[in-house]
Amino acid sequence: MFTLQEIENLKNWQSLAIANKSLTQEQLSWLYTHKWFNLWVPIPYNGLELSLVDGLNRLEELAYRDGGLAWTVTLCSGANMFVGFINQEFATKLWENPQICLGGSGQIAGKADWNGESYILSGFWKYATGSPHLTHFTLNAPIYHAGIPQWNAEGEALVRSFVIPREHVLLHYDWNSMGLECTASHSFSIDRLVVDEKNTFQLVAEAKTNASPIFDIPFISFAEMTLTVNYLGMYRRFLDLMEKYLFEKSKVNTINQDLIKKRFSVLDQKQVKFLSDKTQLMDLFMQAWNNAVSAQFDLNIILYQRISADCRKIVSLLYEDLNELFPWTGIRGIQMDEELNIVYRNLLTARQHALLQD
Repeated sequence: MFTLQEIENLKNWQSLAIANKSLTQEQLSWLYTHKWFNLWVPIPYNGLELSLVDGLNRLEELAYRDGGLAWTVTLCSGANMFVGFINQEFATKLWENPQICLGGSGQIAGKADWNGESYILSGFWKYATGSPHLTHFTLNAPIYHAGIPQWNAEGEALVRSFVIPREHVLLHYDWNSMGLECTASHSFSIDRLVVDEKNTFQLVAEAKTNASPIFDIPFISFAEMTLTVNYLGMYRRFLDLMEKYLFEKSKVNTINQDLIKKRFSVLDQKQVKFLSDKTQLMDLFMQAWNNAVSAQFDLNIILYQRISADCRKIVSLLYEDLNELFPWTGIRGIQMDEELNIVYRNLLTARQHALLQD
């Protein structure tokens, strides 16, 4: 998927981005050139319009090379996918910018008060991945009318999603994580901003403004799948690094050869099981895509439930394996500049995301 030069660049950029606590200009230029933030965006909007599985494979391979970079791409390309739900005329104008990058928070917070002509938006939202390079921030807010909270037909608080230009957002530089440092997932706030109706959207299939089948996939399921392949890519990298480490140990440690052989055997078993579990999961993702393409929506509810359960299961199992294997890394594993440690930190940080928690 990547050239040898790109692989070398990705490796070199990773340490610089960690030190910078944000993506570097070299990384961003590469992402813009290859339209990584527009993986799912339709071709008429200058996107790649990849199939679900093709896009997931790309994200998994990028996560194998650099988990922090892939996490940022995943969240931002996922937000750019909102192009299929916002006003088409508005979207056409926004995507004239080849560097457009949406991102924000899925948290429902703040307040959007409708005055009959526009919304007055205020609030504070956490964890906007890629915040330093976002051109627009996305958020969810409960709707009020003349100060009175509004409710939907099910008796729940009425919520709308918003897309807000960067210049109207105040960043709070509070992302200081042990891993995924380069994602720069800072909080942001907005104070009494007048927002037009065209800046709102709803992430439901019946509100889509584009015919691409990617927009028929429920967003929560789409998010579960895209996040899961990040865990898979990072964990696969960890297994390969462990194998390399054990091989190096076997060359210099002539005393504990039996122990090293035993660990090789355990690692091999985990690699085989991981590959099998991953293959089965990707088959489910392919089924979901084929159903969306053929509009077989009646088959999707049970399938999406299974995908959700299996995503959680594989993520939980790989973290059990990760915690079993990491002590084998010895002193090398606790050195902050070692890739084993970088991948481990990234995985632990990614695990804190609420979406795939048990």
